[in-house]
Amino acid sequence: MASSVAYLAKLSVIVPAIGVATAASAAYAGPAVLKRLTGDVQAWLIRFLTGPGRNSRLLLVLFMASNWKSVPLAWTTRIFGAMIRHTLWPRKPLPPPALFHYVLTRSRTSLLEMDYNLHKSNSTYFADLDASRTHLIMYLLASGVSLVGQNAKTKIVVSPETGTPMPGSLSVGLGAVFCSFRKEIAPFQPYEMWTRVLAWDRKWLYVVTHFVVKGKVRPASFDGDGRPAREWTAADDANLQKHVIATALSKYVFKLARFTVHPTYLLETSGLLPERPGEGWRGGGPEAVGTMADLDEGEAVSENDEWTWKNVERERRRGMLLASHFATLDDARELFDGGKHGALGIFGPG
Repeated sequence: MASSVAYLAKLSVIVPAIGVATAASAAYAGPAVLKRLTGDVQAWLIRFLTGPGRNSRLLLVLFMASNWKSVPLAWTTRIFGAMIRHTLWPRKPLPPPALFHYVLTRSRTSLLEMDYNLHKSNSTYFADLDASRTHLIMYLLASGVSLVGQNAKTKIVVSPETGTPMPGSLSVGLGAVFCSFRKEIAPFQPYEMWTRVLAWDRKWLYVVTHFVVKGKVRPASFDGDGRPAREWTAADDANLQKHVIATALSKYVFKLARFTVHPTYLLETSGLLPERPGEGWRGGGPEAVGTMADLDEGEAVSENDEWTWKNVERERRRGMLLASHFATLDDARELFDGGKHGALGIFGPG
């Protein structure tokens, strides 16, 4: 996800404008065009399936179908497909705790993702993470992306110096990714990516993703599907860790031109943050994550209590215990000395 988000933020304006013209054109020319295309496609399929060299063509189609994730433009299709889907078909309102709930994305390992050990190459996990994170961000924050993306009109984010709306298009940048591998994934093995919001600070939105063996873990419920939650048992807890294949942490930054947008602007405009008293979610001095003294850490909260800003802040702080260690890895760049004491050589291919 990058500056392309700026264009998707305008879809809510563009799509209605072209929808009427498209529908009218389709109604007028559709039947004739469809009849012609149907005949052409049918003739082409007959030649493809029965003509000379059909075995080679069918084998090529089978190979490409089983390795679709690695064909040209497959990554682009996965990312933009997720963006467009959640922009054109936005979610319904979610219950307050859903901010920290998982989005599940399913996939399968293809032959072209294998390394010489005959399991999924570690490098290919990051393409899967791109797809899973995009589903999460666009599902949760599509309305916020749209509103903040039109900031000149909505005036949600204002300059701290002048009080005027910040100009520019909204972009989403990936700041860093860390991935810990526990088990291998075999050829054609199906798996799931469980991705959720971990925490945020004044600059970054932190996201955690677990690669999990498909079908071995089942959530107690899905938000908004109307079905009652199933009972969560001790056996569910006992079996969780053995099915985790890998875990990744990522962090996103939101920008209007060169201005860094506090993540809570998008969370609030997406209806995911309860109102916080006092200075709100962006108060509390330089850290701008709320006044730290306004939450009694020793206060017990029952699972049956109403979900309030205190629940959100407790979960955010719990996530930051892990995210803060991840953030310190940024200082690793200071280790680079440019080969001041020498280098081994230059090698290729790279």
